[in-house]
Amino acid sequence: MTETAVRSNITLKGSAQMIREFFFYGINSILYQRGIYPSDNFDRVKQYGITLLVNRDHKLQQFLKPLLEQVEHWLSKRLLKKLILVLSDVSTKEVLERWQFDIENEAIDGEETKQDEKKVKQGIADVIKQIVASVAFLPLLETQCAFDVLIYTGKEVEMPEDWADSSACLLENPEEVQLRCLSTGIHKVHTKVQYKADL
Repeated sequence: MTETAVRSNITLKGSAQMIREFFFYGINSILYQRGIYPSDNFDRVKQYGITLLVNRDHKLQQFLKPLLEQVEHWLSKRLLKKLILVLSDVSTKEVLERWQFDIENEAIDGEETKQDEKKVKQGIADVIKQIVASVAFLPLLETQCAFDVLIYTGKEVEMPEDWADSSACLLENPEEVQLRCLSTGIHKVHTKVQYKADL
């Protein structure tokens, strides 16, 4: 086997698509693991060699599809800095958990990189497995919770009309766990979760 047989070129556009897909499955995994939607709302799908759970709620799909299309567009322009999934108490609005995905644009020449696509997908699977395993240390969410997605871009970026400014939704004195990092060779995603230890 020559090196070119096991490595493939990942373009900026291809990398943006892979990260968008990671966010889709990652967000669905968090919503399932943290009980934000009833478990029977989720269907099992096989992806990256593992079984993942995807919510079939129509309203959620209507929310996520345009959001992730916009995220992919910003990734392809190297404008996305971070995506944050916030879980908060429905009645008190208190932020209980904050899943942060920091995007690092890796320094490369041109618009593509030689990278083993299989390895990238394995990296995505490894992070999602960690998200699934996180229920072992995260406190039980005993109140009804809602979620929101925060997007950080450069100041020069024009926001879609139906998007609104938000506070940073920070937690006071949170515990923090850093998960694995994944890389396409063009984008690197650092994942961490912050949570209240004394729920």
